[in-house]
Amino acid sequence: MHRHKAARSDKREDGVYRAGFACFVGRPNAGKSTLTNAIVGQKIAITSNKPQTTRHVIRGILHRPDSQLVLVDTPGLHRPRTLLGERLNDLVRETWSEVDVIGICFPADEPVGRGDRFISSEMAELKATVIAVVTKVDLVSPQVLAERLLAVSQLYDFAEIIPVSAVSGHQVEQLTDVMVKYLPESPQLYPDDVLTDEPEQVLIGELIREAALEGVRDELPHSIAVLVEEMQVEGKLTKIYADLYVERPSQKSIVIGTRGERLKQVGSQARVQIEELLGGKVYLDLHVRVAKEWQRDPKQLRKLGF
Repeated sequence: MHRHKAARSDKREDGVYRAGFACFVGRPNAGKSTLTNAIVGQKIAITSNKPQTTRHVIRGILHRPDSQLVLVDTPGLHRPRTLLGERLNDLVRETWSEVDVIGICFPADEPVGRGDRFISSEMAELKATVIAVVTKVDLVSPQVLAERLLAVSQLYDFAEIIPVSAVSGHQVEQLTDVMVKYLPESPQLYPDDVLTDEPEQVLIGELIREAALEGVRDELPHSIAVLVEEMQVEGKLTKIYADLYVERPSQKSIVIGTRGERLKQVGSQARVQIEELLGGKVYLDLHVRVAKEWQRDPKQLRKLGF
């Protein structure tokens, strides 16, 4: 009986099962969330063209026969101006100190800049293996890509540098292989059927928030918080009651829109996404409420989950 042969096929070459945590960091729009979604194959991290929208540490979990890669989605590191900003930065540093692999994302379509140097310099203290991921390579010519790769290699002594495109799927598999290679030997950390360990409420809140920001991001950069107040399952229907919090009455009218059209649109867009997430019919009840200056108020921040 050649048992070792059969075992080889579902383990890595070295026959070791690896499991651990990884996260992508980088300045806003470096493609972190898109990449997380491409690897896990499911929309879990909210993507947006405004900084600071990914607030919750949402983990995506990739299950493979030889390994389990748990992706932690951190908010972007930025220079804090509000209490919320400081909390986010603490959260980032806390997350970084707990992961095994960090992928710093550099968008291929923008030159390496101060933000990239700032983030790279923050890495020196950490125990994690740091790799560089040059994203959005589908947007540039081979010559520009070569220049970017050279510039990135001069920033820090990265364990590896990998060009990818989450959109076309180019090299996503290779990136995953590399990240797994640097994970510790470990038994499985989560059961096979878990894709994310955030409670559904948080994911649902993020989907509603993303829909609410669609089209009004310029007017409301990130002053919307969503609280899912209640979820009831009645037969095949899930009823979800959620409140959208804004800071000022003027913002409330932007979110609601003329004769409530805007909010209706938000509701139907979010509902489609939530039905996909839950795999069933959803009734969504949305209310917009004003919570004055919630980003600066510790009590309200706590209530809204920060």
